[in-house]
Amino acid sequence: MIRKLTALVFATAALAANAVTVGQPAPDFTLTDVSGKAVSLADYKGKHVVLEWINPGCPFVQKHYVSDNMQSIQRDAKAKGVVWLSINSTEPKHQDYLAPAKLVAKMNGEWKGAAADILMDETGKVGMAYGAKTTPHMYLIDPTGKLVYAGGIDDKRSANPADVKIAKNYVRAALDDALAGRPVATATSAPYGCSIKYP
Repeated sequence: MIRKLTALVFATAALAANAVTVGQPAPDFTLTDVSGKAVSLADYKGKHVVLEWINPGCPFVQKHYVSDNMQSIQRDAKAKGVVWLSINSTEPKHQDYLAPAKLVAKMNGEWKGAAADILMDETGKVGMAYGAKTTPHMYLIDPTGKLVYAGGIDDKRSANPADVKIAKNYVRAALDDALAGRPVATATSAPYGCSIKYP
């Protein structure tokens, strides 16, 4: 028990130390997607990019997909030229882990997700670099590579799909501001959801 608590303290400290700051350059990374292709953030320089941390086993992630909330934002973003990358940092030994084929079947098959790509971060290195804490945890990067939003998807910290209709959606608002060339009005918020199952 003490060993687990010590590991948790170190993991929390590492996340706090590594958390990127809005207004600063977003850390570059290269990950393998669900088809086995290498994908780098640098590939999308010149575009707005959304990073979404996922875990289909998490009730908070399910809330936003069962209600079609996440897919709706993904579709709208795609239509405006935004690149949406979903990142899975769940470690392979955890019960929530889904291998690439099963993950894509859930995200794009059953849930009809519209992300540009789903990336595997099984070591947790990229999640740690961003200080990602929860699923979902959302980030928006502008065309210069600067982080302009980091936090939760909205202001209703529940797993109830009915709350989507009455929530203030921070990600949609951040996209609207950024795409219009305005500073993002709410550039940070507290993320909520399930803790990311890092190694």
